[in-house]
Amino acid sequence: MKKAFLFNFDVDKQNNQIKVERSFNAPIDLVWAAWTDAQILDQWWAPQPWVAKTKSMDFREGGHWLYAMVGPENEEHWARVDYIKIVPEKFFSGYDGFGDADGNLNPTLPRNKWENSFVEQGQQTTVNILLMFDTLDDLETIISMGFKEGFEAGLKNLDRYIASQFYLRKQNKPNNRARVSTYLNFPGNTEDAFLFYKSVFKTEFINGIRRFDDIPADPNQPPMAESVKKMVLHVELPILGGHILMGTDAPKEFGMTVSKGNNIYINLEPESREEAKRLFDELSADGSIQMPLQDMFWGAYYGSFTDKFGISWMIHFQNKE
Repeated sequence: MKKAFLFNFDVDKQNNQIKVERSFNAPIDLVWAAWTDAQILDQWWAPQPWVAKTKSMDFREGGHWLYAMVGPENEEHWARVDYIKIVPEKFFSGYDGFGDADGNLNPTLPRNKWENSFVEQGQQTTVNILLMFDTLDDLETIISMGFKEGFEAGLKNLDRYIASQFYLRKQNKPNNRARVSTYLNFPGNTEDAFLFYKSVFKTEFINGIRRFDDIPADPNQPPMAESVKKMVLHVELPILGGHILMGTDAPKEFGMTVSKGNNIYINLEPESREEAKRLFDELSADGSIQMPLQDMFWGAYYGSFTDKFGISWMIHFQNKE
């Protein structure tokens, strides 16, 4: 039985600090990726109905993340995180501050230092977060802006993201035969699109259409919205020459957004781990890595990136059980 999510939020006014402790029902590699991959951060970082929009991200010591919180009326509030220290899958720190779309900081608003530590405990991961402020006024300004409520809402988005986006990948291929597929993300009309493709190619879905309410219920998570339950979690359709078209809905209720660049991937499933690494290394050269190639908890050796020409790829080798 899964343990309840840990969530401790402590305001230490004497030392101008906020301490947050939060657990997730996922191994450390997935939780680390969710905090350090711009495409995943955009899916959960903002509290609904706001969404996060990354302009640029260079996750390395000395690099920075420039992003906006976009409101329901398309108003934008920009922020910049400057990374200080990174220890992969263990720790990263950085300075976070408000600014503009060009990354210029606003000196009239608080800037604070984040220190995030990641601790794996079996199939759960705990993230310990320390926010340090220069003055008590800065801390109280952030609290008055609704930081606790907004941050907690964003973390719940991440719970849903883990439950939905990674659940489908636990379903293993029946063999390790090489396969190429195209993976499509839709804002809620996946079923309409795939019924259309099915009528054109005159083929049948592989194992039918999997929906979000097929995910096993988890008492630690908020109830799933009725509007989401019948959306498509995963569908596969053979088209021509053995090529597979795959798809999923990206519900706005989970804080997800579909945009140019994250709506289509070429998904390569090679026959060996060695070939997976070769393809990843060579195709990603001079490109932008979104998730480093690594062993995942659903039994796959997996990574994703955008190549130097702007094309998005997934590499997925399913280990034999």
